[in-house]
Amino acid sequence: MVCFLNRGDLDKFFNPRSVAIIGATHKEGKVGRVILENFIKRFKGRIYPVNPKYGEVLGLKCYRNVKEIEDEIDLAVIAIPAPAVPQVMKDLAEKGVKAVIIISGGFRETGTEEGRRLEEEIGRIARENNIRVIGPNCLGIYDNWTGVDTFFLPDEKMKRPPRGEISFISQSGAFASALLDWMALHNIGISRAVSYGNKIDVDDVDLLEYFAEDEKTGIIIMYLEGLREGRGREFIEVARRVSMRKPIVIYKAGKTSRGGMAAASHTAALAGNYAIYRAAIKQAGLIEAMSFDEIMDLAKILLTQPLMKGNNVYVVTDAGGVGVMLTDALTMQGFNMPRTPPELREELKRILPPHCIVENPIDLTGDTDDERYIMVLERLLPRDDVHAVVVVALPQVPGIKGSIIDYLVEAKEKYGKPIITIMIGSEEAEKFKSKLEDNGIPAFESPERAAVALRALYEYSMFRIRHGGEK
Repeated sequence: MVCFLNRGDLDKFFNPRSVAIIGATHKEGKVGRVILENFIKRFKGRIYPVNPKYGEVLGLKCYRNVKEIEDEIDLAVIAIPAPAVPQVMKDLAEKGVKAVIIISGGFRETGTEEGRRLEEEIGRIARENNIRVIGPNCLGIYDNWTGVDTFFLPDEKMKRPPRGEISFISQSGAFASALLDWMALHNIGISRAVSYGNKIDVDDVDLLEYFAEDEKTGIIIMYLEGLREGRGREFIEVARRVSMRKPIVIYKAGKTSRGGMAAASHTAALAGNYAIYRAAIKQAGLIEAMSFDEIMDLAKILLTQPLMKGNNVYVVTDAGGVGVMLTDALTMQGFNMPRTPPELREELKRILPPHCIVENPIDLTGDTDDERYIMVLERLLPRDDVHAVVVVALPQVPGIKGSIIDYLVEAKEKYGKPIITIMIGSEEAEKFKSKLEDNGIPAFESPERAAVALRALYEYSMFRIRHGGEK
């Protein structure tokens, strides 16, 4: 296993001025063509195709060898068969290139002696020449700010999400591409994404450290199959330090022994004992997602909501049944659903119709309107004993016209408390949901998902408060 003594700086991977694409081609459907097209469309720096078969590719001069390029090369992307990679690495070392993304597969993940030998050789060349490497057997980097895009999937196959504050670290390229495509569909913003594959050099620890200092990253999502041997303690230390500044949502794949076998054959991962990983995750202050849905649920609540100062949660609803479901879900997640204090209960009785229920959950019933919500929330949100509010405003109720949505957006800034919503329905619900989430108010389609997400926010809040961190 490669062990780099000088970890160096990763900035050339994300902010290169020039890039050489080894394996660039004009042939439709080939990895080298898609990557070159991506850079032509998005990258603002200088692009140098490298392939001994061509003098020109897609309108750009093509070089037989990277050493023929007169310009200094900040980043090299390799997309050629595995047996040819060691010689290219030697050429890059001679050229003085210090950042390399190896897209090519056919190394240790194959389980063959030849694959292992090739990976050890490229690792040795990189180590001896102080070259940083992402890969091999990976998709590489998608950077929504600089236009670095080595994800070899054309736009019609993988839509690119809008710019945002989420940075994503993934051992699996296929999962990374699927998640980005899904985020694009749901208009969820991404800052940077990295698929690192076999991670002979750059790994989770390096990337966490980089994103901790990255001003364009507000939250980090990780898909992890296994840590590199000997990096467990350092991972915990770095993750805890980063968690004090930014939330980290992690999905640990390979929880079962059979899943661990699949991970090993997928990216040559050391999946390890899940119980040990789970303890490390908790110790480091990471927030573990247990499903695909949870990954994005946790990300959106941690990215948009302030820290909780306690676990008292109030529910305001226009649907009694959903209020009961929420009460069960929140209680099962360990939240306190306090009885409405006597003085508040009396005040609510004075301002609400007699058929409304003023106990928590506060049920405004199906004849409510936006103003009824606003009156109640204006009395709930200023209270020190209210630590979060869940608002169920089902738009099927005729009196819900939309001013409650505008109020919630303003109230979030005014009171600085977590406010989340439940939105269930079709076109009208989707319209309200879109407006809420565009303005930093998470909207969930089920009480159970809302409760799980709020629990993650509470756990992260307690971690930050215990260790003196501020959000």
